Amino acid sequence: MLAETDRAALAAEVCLALGRCCPGSAAELRGSLASGTADAFSDIDIGWVVPDARFPDCLARVADVLGEVQPVESVRGDPDFHHSDRRRSLFVRFAGAPLFWRLDLDVRAASVADDPHYDVGNPAARAREGEWSRPASALANAIGAVKAVARQRDAEARGLLDRGFARIGEDDLATGDWAGDVARLARAAVLRDPSLSDLAARVTALASDGPARSRH
Repeated sequence: MLAETDRAALAAEVCLALGRCCPGSAAELRGSLASGTADAFSDIDIGWVVPDARFPDCLARVADVLGEVQPVESVRGDPDFHHSDRRRSLFVRFAGAPLFWRLDLDVRAASVADDPHYDVGNPAARAREGEWSRPASALANAIGAVKAVARQRDAEARGLLDRGFARIGEDDLATGDWAGDVARLARAAVLRDPSLSDLAARVTALASDGPARSRH
């Protein structure tokens, strides 16, 4: 298990590995780690700009490259850019790393590196039903809710949980008993995708043992 102090080192190694695997590319920290405002619950945000001609190859290799830094547990793509020809958002979980340490990797071809609106709202870029996992996305919302409660952002936690239930068609809503809410969402996700049972158990334990206990 990685120690909390290893997060910055892990992020730095990821940037170096991505840069090495594709000459002419550039990987850099973004978000709270880059600005120095990260807290114990911050994830790892990295932007990776690659030459246009290397974009498909970089996507094909990224999991292997990251696995050389730290074994990769899962890679999930943002459905909004699943078919984009020059932009992808990848959500990576490393084995042995805390659940809060998700790597959010923004991969862009150089020609659209400075265009934040590229393929936003483009139906042709979006994943079709069955090309992305709604239950996995709901579990990500559950983790986000635990993080929000820890930061004393109850309204944000409620919204994440409600959207998580809705995403998998579950007729349920957050109650403010945060540990119970997270557990119910995790169980509902596993009913729809049993392969998520291990991750769901970790999320439930995180909520029960950590900062997402009921707060009234």
